[in-house]
Amino acid sequence: MTTASPPSRSAARASFLSPLPLFFVLLWSSGFIVAKFGLPYAPPLTFLVLRFLGVLLFLVPAVLLLRAPWPHGRIGHIALAGLLVQAGYLIGVWCAIKQGMPAGLSALIVGMQPILTALSARLIGERVRPRQWLGLVFGLGGVALVVAAKIRLVGLTTPAILLCVLALLSITAGTLYQKRYCAQFDLRTGTVIQFSASLLLVLPLAVWLEGLGPDFAAVQWTPRFLAALLWSVLGLSIGAIFLLFALIRRSHATEVTSLMYLTPPTTAIMAWLMFGEAFNSLGILGMGLAVTGVIFVVKKPN
Repeated sequence: MTTASPPSRSAARASFLSPLPLFFVLLWSSGFIVAKFGLPYAPPLTFLVLRFLGVLLFLVPAVLLLRAPWPHGRIGHIALAGLLVQAGYLIGVWCAIKQGMPAGLSALIVGMQPILTALSARLIGERVRPRQWLGLVFGLGGVALVVAAKIRLVGLTTPAILLCVLALLSITAGTLYQKRYCAQFDLRTGTVIQFSASLLLVLPLAVWLEGLGPDFAAVQWTPRFLAALLWSVLGLSIGAIFLLFALIRRSHATEVTSLMYLTPPTTAIMAWLMFGEAFNSLGILGMGLAVTGVIFVVKKPN
């Protein structure tokens, strides 16, 4: 798969308003569901080691078989972006949840990403319009309403908060870095580079902090865990990440990250359908506000 030339602004906008972003939101939102299924059966860093290994086991043979082109002169940039978007973000969120961070509060903290990206947009030569700022504020308010009923402060620790902030800063920096230095690359080989770099970071941390050994003794290989691991590999680390990279390639970073406002409402609906968790009228109002905010951000100006 060769890299196409950057699309025109009108084509990029049309693509951004296609079903592709909505499919990305559905896949990305399932990440918290996967955490709920998988974390009871494995330490967080150990789970991430298995997840990254699984991605490489699927992609490396495909890359070799299809003779996908490797990037020239940008491998370091792609690897660093991967460490920020993959390893830094996932380490922060998963370890925070394992330490007792409520999923709602975690979603609210990470939900600051669109605002943080907009504040940094000038670093990558992008301009945020006044209507987009209004949309970003609407979106954040919508997220706050969705997660308000789910926030519990009992047992909350400073390390858990810091881990969530780490995740927020990491994915924001990674998105901006990738947009500026390596937005265009073959998705197959680029993903292999990013997950290889992430594995090289997470593996020694798992050995040091969680006592990970070759036998993976801390893992309970239940059907539920295996299903969570398989989905995290195929649905999240391959499916959702491929879509994220495609969106970063085609659209402004602020527009892409605004989609994260739709993650908490979508996750809340999934949790309601799968686990019977409450989704009240306040959540419905928040979902509408978040959708309105995203529309304000991505809508083409008249």
